[in-house]
Amino acid sequence: MRYRFYLIGLSLWLAACNSGGDKKTGSSSDSLTIREKYATSPVSDAKTAISQMAVEKGLEVQLVAAEPLVTVPVAMTFDEKGRMWVVEMTGYMPDTVGTGEDIPNGKIVILEDTNQDGVADKRTVFIDSLVLPRAICLVENGILIAEPPKLSFIEINNDKPGKRTLVDDKYTEGGNVEHQPNGLLRAMDNWIYNAKSDKRYRKVGNKWVKELTHFRGQWGISQDNYGRLFYNNNSENVLGDYFPAGLGAHNPQQKNVSGYDEKIVADNRVYPARATTGVNRGYMKGTLNDSLRLVNMTAACSPLVYRGALLGKAYDNNIFVAEPSGNLIKRNIIKDSGYIVKGQQAYAHQEFLTSTDERFRPVSLYDGPDGSLYVLDMYRGIIQHKTYLTPYLKNEIKSRNLTNPLNCGRIYRIVPAGTHPRATIIENDPAHLLALLSNPNGWLRDKAQQMIIDHHYTTLVPALRALLQQKDSLYTQAHALWTLEGLGALQITDVMVLLHQANPYAQVQGLAALPAVINAANGKAVLSELALMQKNVFLAPYVALLLPALPTQLHTEVEQLKMQLVEAYANDPYVADAVINSMAGKEIELQQRLKNWNPDTTLVLAKRLKRVIKDIENHRKASMDESLQKTYPRGAVLFKTVCQTCHGADGDGIQSLAPPLNQSEIVTGDKHKLAAIVLFGLTGPVTVAGKQYKAPEISGDMPGIGSNDEFSDKDIAEVLSYIRGAWSNRAAKVVEKDIQEVRKQYKGRQKSFTIGELK
Repeated sequence: MRYRFYLIGLSLWLAACNSGGDKKTGSSSDSLTIREKYATSPVSDAKTAISQMAVEKGLEVQLVAAEPLVTVPVAMTFDEKGRMWVVEMTGYMPDTVGTGEDIPNGKIVILEDTNQDGVADKRTVFIDSLVLPRAICLVENGILIAEPPKLSFIEINNDKPGKRTLVDDKYTEGGNVEHQPNGLLRAMDNWIYNAKSDKRYRKVGNKWVKELTHFRGQWGISQDNYGRLFYNNNSENVLGDYFPAGLGAHNPQQKNVSGYDEKIVADNRVYPARATTGVNRGYMKGTLNDSLRLVNMTAACSPLVYRGALLGKAYDNNIFVAEPSGNLIKRNIIKDSGYIVKGQQAYAHQEFLTSTDERFRPVSLYDGPDGSLYVLDMYRGIIQHKTYLTPYLKNEIKSRNLTNPLNCGRIYRIVPAGTHPRATIIENDPAHLLALLSNPNGWLRDKAQQMIIDHHYTTLVPALRALLQQKDSLYTQAHALWTLEGLGALQITDVMVLLHQANPYAQVQGLAALPAVINAANGKAVLSELALMQKNVFLAPYVALLLPALPTQLHTEVEQLKMQLVEAYANDPYVADAVINSMAGKEIELQQRLKNWNPDTTLVLAKRLKRVIKDIENHRKASMDESLQKTYPRGAVLFKTVCQTCHGADGDGIQSLAPPLNQSEIVTGDKHKLAAIVLFGLTGPVTVAGKQYKAPEISGDMPGIGSNDEFSDKDIAEVLSYIRGAWSNRAAKVVEKDIQEVRKQYKGRQKSFTIGELK
């Protein structure tokens, strides 16, 4: 009876928060009925869980592994034996306050199908005693393991860990579990890329190399058949790069480079099969519809470019996105228009896969060696991390007992109905691997390339060069090209084979590989080629992105090419940003040269250059010295943990995530209003330094941390004092009493503020 009264009260409270929605639908009683229907959240075994799923007609979901063979899977990869190496994040959110998250109970396990019936039946623990591990990648004779804050390489000796090498002791700097680097995608260009990160890695001989690249995404990263990268954040469907991953990141003062971190699919709507009241902001107007179902993405993750071929041609190059808060998987159809990549949702008002089981939590999607689409399901109630957990969601978790159990986890595959794929074993034979470079399954092509490189099969170099001549298969050519690059055998003549083709996508592959082979000796010949190619509108941005890689010995010729690009494409945002990218530290010089040629300040290049120069000046004025960190040590730590991952270490914001804190009137203004935002959150547009930021340029919502017991009022005061004194900000400190006064003023408040309310 008490539970019914709770439902009635919560239903009326929801109605009030939704500003009169009941008048239109009479939904107070409807909401109660829906809530009663989903009042409990029973735990289903894996087979029952599949019966609660609906997938597109003609396909079916098959079970590959379930507890106790696997628990809390969050990432995986396949080896050449068809075995799954799975990351188990066992310690994630044992309860609503994260009790015991620091216990070393995470594992990397190997799952194997020994009897070839399509279901894993053998579990081998490769390594245990890890704290919240999050990503892995097989390389040569070992495995990269991301265990915050470290990235380590561990040799594999008969499925047991051997020598350990520390690759990066700051793989994750700050951030909580939801906002730390992950992915470790071994891409076509032989570099390993990450989501929620601006770093990439590569093993060269016995050494690991780390480079800065573009900041990308939040959880999960994927590549298409051309090696372009795709990613997203929790409120955006698909983001990605138009241009090669290795280009365009040479100017650290340039925050955004057109063609990178672009919105590929702007439609973020979702269509769950059940009421999804258990989302962090379910109390806010517009978060749920009249059926109490999620309206827009709130936990989008792991975008996957499907390249497996098994599902059929209609699915090739589709991008699938997991949405664990909505208990669904979305399908998007992607198309190229020149070098611009755009897409749309595959269906109107429905999804590729949905479940009526609230505990179905798909968090990672993968292509498999058998061509299947693999789904990792954490299968649990709590999916939101404690840092941003609202009182509303805590109540949802309590009311349906979503905390337990904690020992579940499933791996599924999606296949054509009636098919029964078996583990695909790749023979470690040079000739066999060479043939796989032409396989329709992109996963197999990737793995063949990696194995040839890892085993240093240089005897294949002549055959790889022969594959470059097969103009009827661009995918084969691309893999042959990058396999040569990975072997250290790529030559300028190999690249020229692609540059001289009529297919512009082949030419792009050649351009992307040029930095590996261009030098002073061949530079003039290459520059002559580029001078001709820049006249092609499609190829011009790629040529401009290559400017930083051109030999310094040919300064005069390079500058001539640069001015040709400027004069022809000063109003092209892609070329303009690429040219600025090539002028790190020489932006003023470029500005003067531009004025000498054309003083028109409305040119795209002029406007973008002005913005970068202003950012540089702001950085010069910035003050992030050690004294500030010594004054507010706890504030500095909380900034890195809670704020930096969205607003940037420099306080200048991160595209697609959050606006600047540096020079923000909100940060430096009324400290009580700032405290209210941090405690309760902020939703909707916000203006910083005269510019309005709103979705989809940034996430439309910033969650509050006022209900997080981990942070005291003194802690919150410190972090606010820290950001009010950081960079170019010069505002008065915040004290514990200020936070207490704001809590008292808004006692009982649940929902986020809007800027309008605060004014």
